[in-house]
Amino acid sequence: MADQEDEELQMALRMSLQSSPPEAKRSKQREIAEESVEARNRRLQRELMASAAEKRIRAATGNKTVSPAKPVCAREESRNESVPMAITTPTVAKEEMSLPQLEKSRVLGCGEELSSVDAEQLFLMVFGSCVSKDVLAQWSNQGIRFSSDPETCMGLVQHEGGPCGVLATIQAYVLKYLLFFLDDFGKVKVNNPLYNLDQKKIYRSSNAASNNFASFTEDIKARALVHSMVEILFLCGSGKRAVIATIKVQCHDVEGSEADQNEMLAKALEGLSIASASDLQKILRVNTYSIQATAMHHLMEVLPVFRNRMGAMLFLISALLSRGLESVQDDRDDPSLPLVTAPFGHASQEIVNLLICGQAVPNVFDGRMDLGGGMFLKGIPMTPEIGFLSLLESLNLCKVGQHLKCPRWPIWVVGSESHYTVLFALDPAVQEENELEERESRIRRAFDAQDQSGGGGFISVEGFHQVLREMNINFPPERLDNLCSSGFIVWSEFWQALLDLDKGLGGLKDSSGLMGKKQFDLYHFNGIAKSVSNGTSAGGESPLQRPRLCKLSVVVPPRWTQEEFLADVVSSSSNDSSTRETGIVELNQPPQPPQHAPLVDCIRTRWPRAICSWIGDAPSIV
Repeated sequence: MADQEDEELQMALRMSLQSSPPEAKRSKQREIAEESVEARNRRLQRELMASAAEKRIRAATGNKTVSPAKPVCAREESRNESVPMAITTPTVAKEEMSLPQLEKSRVLGCGEELSSVDAEQLFLMVFGSCVSKDVLAQWSNQGIRFSSDPETCMGLVQHEGGPCGVLATIQAYVLKYLLFFLDDFGKVKVNNPLYNLDQKKIYRSSNAASNNFASFTEDIKARALVHSMVEILFLCGSGKRAVIATIKVQCHDVEGSEADQNEMLAKALEGLSIASASDLQKILRVNTYSIQATAMHHLMEVLPVFRNRMGAMLFLISALLSRGLESVQDDRDDPSLPLVTAPFGHASQEIVNLLICGQAVPNVFDGRMDLGGGMFLKGIPMTPEIGFLSLLESLNLCKVGQHLKCPRWPIWVVGSESHYTVLFALDPAVQEENELEERESRIRRAFDAQDQSGGGGFISVEGFHQVLREMNINFPPERLDNLCSSGFIVWSEFWQALLDLDKGLGGLKDSSGLMGKKQFDLYHFNGIAKSVSNGTSAGGESPLQRPRLCKLSVVVPPRWTQEEFLADVVSSSSNDSSTRETGIVELNQPPQPPQHAPLVDCIRTRWPRAICSWIGDAPSIV
């Protein structure tokens, strides 16, 4: 019955929208005849629509409730190909809308409506029951949009505090595609995925070597963004599904630039706000996909919605629904707390971990930590595509595991006390370990396996002896007694003892002093738009507002202690030969002295003893 009604309605719409082509002048008698045909078509249309309305009313009287008709998406394939694709199937409630308006407009964000129960659970999970208007405003006014500044055009710009955890993680994935998959974009269609969760490709693009970030076209950046978003959503859905949440908005088709589309959508979204679960249910529409190519095709169509002011929140909701609300709560240690932290509305570590590894776990160590009695804490289950470094680890407040420190690609989200930024390298070789780093990593993994302190960096005497056996380390008896005298062993003391122990006994002492030497460049991107000291706006009256990109020269010194290396740096100012040993200089450039910023402390959690230098303003992680 429903199919027949839909066919009748579609037939009426087709007849009403048929337009006759221009014809040559005919006799007046023929014109009158054609007018009678058009009148008959209009009468038939009215009768069909009235009949369909009566049938719906009769069906409503026989049922207590009538579920709303599922909206037909503007670009969705229709069963009858002759129906214009920009037309939505009207219901009785839409009869007041004239047909020309339907023909000129389309609905973005078609899909299923959340149930009231799911909407309530989702809102409380994200914001809690006592969220402030300021926090809601932060998350309701942040789109996913690239910077217009040429020097930082490959980066997503942030105007509101709070959603930086979402933007920084998406940014990290976008950089993966722009730096290592760039040339592949010209070989595939827009809705064809370059990257599968089960297929790992390693490709170095030509643009990465020249730092030519300004050469990325808008089309390339849009494709990289769509690929990144779909990859994250399928990661959250365990590779089986991706849920894309958008806003149902009626707008007119706009032929023009991205700016024109954004302006049109901004007007359509004026006055729209989310202050409760009922608001979320009213405007949110979701679509579920099991094929990456189909999801990419849909996401490319609705990308203007994500660019606008609710984009960051919509993507977070998409990730949570892809994971499943119950699964998200199972991932967490304390499901009663909101994912957006009070009072400033920052993204929690659970949000960042969900987007990095597909699970909303609250910790950053590897695997699980058994607390005994059937209780355990959940950490990162596997090596992800992009990594994470934390300033809190340099303060001994947490321990980031090797999964996040050594991701598949040299890109890291960097977390401070209140902000998330991105650190990346152009060369995957920075991930390769030399002899010292490989030995250090193996010993540290064995040490962490015995650490039951939650990442505190100390183990029991029994655990210490287990590490020594596994790593074939043989301390002299007096040194061993000294390490075990306090009843527990701290990593920093153990590490210093290893540096003093000869390689032949399982230690790391090397008389040549060359085993640990490394030199490479890193880039740091902070998406917060702030004033730049060396730039002004077009009128020259105010400082330029843009994200910040900083290049760092990094040297892991060949000496075992930082004091020894700093002594070498001081002497290098008067000795050219020692300058070559430090490796801090660039070609034909004077040596750069070591510099410090909180970011350097984060870098040293990945590369201990690293010395950094840069030109210009210091990199900021706040």
